[in-house]
Amino acid sequence: MKALLSVFDKTGVADFARVLHDLKYELVSTGGTHSELANAKIPVQQISTITGFPEMLGGRVKTLHPNIHGGILARRTIPKDVTELAEHGIDPIDVVVGNLYPFREVSSKKGSELDEVLENIDIGGPTLLRAAAKNFPSVIVIVDPSDYGWIAEKIGGTGLSIEDRKSLAHKAFQHVALYDTAISHYLSDDPVGTYPNELTIGLNKRLDLRYGENPHQKSALYIFDSEVIDGIGSFTQHHGKDLSFVNVLDADAAFNLVSDFKEPAIAIIKHTNPCCFATGNMAIATLYEMALSKGDAISAYGGIIATNRPIDMAYSKTLRQTLSPITGTRMFYEIIMAPDAENPALDHLKRKSKDLRILTANLPSPSGTYREIQTVRGGALLQQSDSTVSTETDFHIVTKKHPSESEIRDLRIAWTLCKHVKSNAITMVKDQVLIGMGAGQPNRVTSIRLAAHFAGDASNGAVLASDALFPFDDNVNEAASAGITAIVQPGGSIRDKEIIETADNLGIAMAFTGTRHFLH
Repeated sequence: MKALLSVFDKTGVADFARVLHDLKYELVSTGGTHSELANAKIPVQQISTITGFPEMLGGRVKTLHPNIHGGILARRTIPKDVTELAEHGIDPIDVVVGNLYPFREVSSKKGSELDEVLENIDIGGPTLLRAAAKNFPSVIVIVDPSDYGWIAEKIGGTGLSIEDRKSLAHKAFQHVALYDTAISHYLSDDPVGTYPNELTIGLNKRLDLRYGENPHQKSALYIFDSEVIDGIGSFTQHHGKDLSFVNVLDADAAFNLVSDFKEPAIAIIKHTNPCCFATGNMAIATLYEMALSKGDAISAYGGIIATNRPIDMAYSKTLRQTLSPITGTRMFYEIIMAPDAENPALDHLKRKSKDLRILTANLPSPSGTYREIQTVRGGALLQQSDSTVSTETDFHIVTKKHPSESEIRDLRIAWTLCKHVKSNAITMVKDQVLIGMGAGQPNRVTSIRLAAHFAGDASNGAVLASDALFPFDDNVNEAASAGITAIVQPGGSIRDKEIIETADNLGIAMAFTGTRHFLH
């Protein structure tokens, strides 16, 4: 019996090789792996003793030889294959252990030169793995060091079942596919916003989740293999229960929202929509109290909080001490999320609840553009992310009345918020605080009514943002009924002139942006 070992990641390989040797396997290896085993005093042959050729071209050619691939690919149940091996003096290879050059690590390293990256494109390794995986009924293929233990047990016992071998083959092909995807992405000149005829997406499992949208659904979080990771994909969990599918969605929505603001900002999210929000040049603790007291505190219960500033002691204490302005009871949250946390503040916050999930993550770049993926039955939709930095959008004032300086400030906040609310989206803001929100309604007037309901009397003198155009002037009339004094919307309706005239007659200032922010 013969085993070929050629690995870049040498974790545990010597111990596994020793098991194989003790089980009477003849070991063959390449370059660095050979040195690793020889230094561990494990009998091992150089690959050149089988190929009859030394390693060539600086190690580019090691295992690409019929004496290697014939020994791997020969089907033991086909007499003709066995006869051909004997005719050419080729020994069967029964176990292939391999993993690949660190292409992803090198290519993503800052300052990597092209020559260095190209030298880390493995050729022989993927070829070995593919050959062994293709012939899995006869050959055991191993790519993951974490599998050495159970495989060693089975080889030394009853042997591997055909199901075991098939599973390992699947893992090998997946390993190679992910590797090739990373190379393809590196060499691609396709900017975000272009869509090639063929596209592969590389994902690595970050963790299994508690469950999906509902407890009867299984779920896991995967992160992109070939991109710089920020946002929820980069999270570190410091405390609390395991995450669920809905937790991750809500945390992603919350963190993306606060990342759109330069000034300190805090958001409380429920079912991916903001129910409380405040921003301004003040302490996060103060913003939290403002957001909760003036927003939808009922919906905030059981929500997810995100900030774009670190968790400090004042914020930690406020989170623990502040009671619901509605019920006077302690507030319950699923997740507290921030870019960072001071250690004393983190320890203090952990005492709020043993179940409270506390996460830190790299704050996303608000102007960073990436491809968004939405699965549909039988396929997937891809689009360029809506990375318009709304706070910097130029407003075009279309009414006779111009918004005041404070109204402009609040309009910009409302417009940014509305980008993060499910369509049809309406946001009402007053004094830099979200006071009302209407989301997910097929009728925009209904969204305005919902926002006004949550705002209550506070809507008088507030501003309003709409994620899409007003098709009719009934939207303006509804806003006026709530006491709204300024509106921002994309514009572009065939009835814009009529809508502007209605706003003028009602004394409402209105700005157009020319940009729509649908979110589904």
